[in-house]
Amino acid sequence: MKDKIIIKDLLLRGIVGINESERVKKQDILINLTIYTDINQAAKTDDITDALNYRTLTKEIIEYVEQSSNYLIETLADAVAKIAILDNGAERVVVRVEKPHALRFASTVGVEIDRSRIDYE
Repeated sequence: MKDKIIIKDLLLRGIVGINESERVKKQDILINLTIYTDINQAAKTDDITDALNYRTLTKEIIEYVEQSSNYLIETLADAVAKIAILDNGAERVVVRVEKPHALRFASTVGVEIDRSRIDYE
């Protein structure tokens, strides 16, 4: 699939990490998504009901991150992928989740996953 929706640098605050201090205080979490979906019908009709609504998707991700408390960013990335695919109809999604300043000598640390609908069947 060649059509993509890109959500770049969604900066949220949430609980994620294995250390005791990370389990108490919310920290910055940076999320980037490349969402693969067919936009042909939406382009023809100019109707939001024919499109993957990235505003709705983003709201669901924000709500999840703010309410969750995962130990691993891998788990968080997979949950975001499920929201995009299972709840919002994406065919495929690449999700990058980063924790800025989590490592002393690095600006960020993160994971990037690539999931398709088949991964959740």
